[in-house]
Amino acid sequence: MPFLLSRLLARFSVLTSWATPVAVILFVFGTSWPLMALAEPAGSELVRPGNYWWYFVITTSTVGYGDFFPETVPGRVVGAYVVVGGITALTTVFTKIASVLERRRGRRMQGSGTVDAAGHVVLIGYTPGRTERIAAELLADTTASRLVLCAWDDVGAHPMADQPVDYVRGDLTDDDVLRRAGVHRAAGVLVDARDDNEALAIALAVDHLTREAHTVVTLRDLARTSLLGYIGERIRCIQWHTPRMITEELQSPGIAEVYAELMTHGGANTYSVTMPEAAGAVRAGHLRTALGRRHGATLLAARTGGRLLVNPGWDDELTPGAVLYYVGSRRLTPEEVADALRA
Repeated sequence: MPFLLSRLLARFSVLTSWATPVAVILFVFGTSWPLMALAEPAGSELVRPGNYWWYFVITTSTVGYGDFFPETVPGRVVGAYVVVGGITALTTVFTKIASVLERRRGRRMQGSGTVDAAGHVVLIGYTPGRTERIAAELLADTTASRLVLCAWDDVGAHPMADQPVDYVRGDLTDDDVLRRAGVHRAAGVLVDARDDNEALAIALAVDHLTREAHTVVTLRDLARTSLLGYIGERIRCIQWHTPRMITEELQSPGIAEVYAELMTHGGANTYSVTMPEAAGAVRAGHLRTALGRRHGATLLAARTGGRLLVNPGWDDELTPGAVLYYVGSRRLTPEEVADALRA
């Protein structure tokens, strides 16, 4: 009977629904209880309402504690019917679970699902090798949030299925596709398109959807930065050929502008100077304080004893002949370094 019920439900396309196992269980329970009451002797403990539901659960799950069991042959036949019904119901449950998991995996691999996330980073555009490198650098940061890759339809299956990266596929200028990637809830968005014209079009679509996310756009020709300025001043443009700077800008908004300022003539620039013999050995902390007070310079690194110390520790010792790298408004002479230390 349970098998006949399953086949009947399948004909009405109900087998793929969670209602199927529930219907089977209710049907078997509703028919087996009165049959068991007829088969067992009068006054049997098994058919009492408080006992039969427990017997039914244990029997259908094929556990069988044996605390309650039918005593007559007809009662055992009914018990076998309950076992078959339980196995049928469990089979439909496991089939449904497997189907749900397979559909979810299929949606993830094909990029047809919707990402349920907030405060994440969306990578829009896919270039083999390059995008994997950017994603790896973002994932290597222990503070990195969830990543979502959003690519064109021609990419096909998830290119980074072995990584903790969600995948969405479609027209990257389409509002629905960007919403499926959660762009409107993202903390950061990287537009890494196939060319600058495409990057401008995607950036416009992203700006239409959200003005809260930190948006980074890679360009081959930075002269087009002015065009993005018409979309929004908050959009950051990064040279396409500097993937490391791209990831740093996503992780630390505004850092690319600092790099650009340091590499631009005028204002605060980076310089190097050799520590003079007259300065003697000095701790990096004392040197940092002296340069800051006397010349408004900031020590970045030092090369001493064949080693490069980036952001040297306060107690690191720097000896004469060490090369100092600093940020300042002008280039300092070794004599000015020595005077600053004596002051």
